[in-house]
Amino acid sequence: MLKVTNRISIPPGEIEITFITSQGSGGQNVNKVATAVHLRFDIGSSSLPDGVKERLLQRADQRITTDGIIVIKAQRHRTRERNRQSALNRLKEIICAAAAPPKRRRPTKPTAASKQRRLESKSRRGATKSLRGKISE
Repeated sequence: MLKVTNRISIPPGEIEITFITSQGSGGQNVNKVATAVHLRFDIGSSSLPDGVKERLLQRADQRITTDGIIVIKAQRHRTRERNRQSALNRLKEIICAAAAPPKRRRPTKPTAASKQRRLESKSRRGATKSLRGKISE
C-alpha cells in the first residue's frame, strides 16, 4: 500500500512495475541486468477520489499520456529496489501535487488612491508628450 497523504493511499495492484535494461554506458553488467524501472499507473481505473483524478488529467505533464496513464521511468540508481523506490516517490509527488485543491481567487478592486495616482501619472505623461509637438510661431 503506497500512502500518498493521510486520506489517499494506493493499493499495489493498481501500480504496474516492470524492470528493463538501463540506457547509457555502464560496462558489461548493464546489458545483462534489468535494473531500470518502468512504472505505469492508470488514473481512470484507480481508486483515487474524483477531484484528484480530474486535477491529474488536467495537468500539463508529459509523463501523463492522452489515455490518462502516468508513465515513469527510473534508472538513476544501480539497484532495482532503489530505482523502484525512486519511481514510487515520483508517483507520490505527482499525486500529492494534484491532491491539494487550488486556492480560489478572491477578486479585488483597486483602491481610490491607486486610481488617483494612475490618472495623475497619465496626465503628466500626456503633458510631457504635448510639449514635444511642433512649435507654432
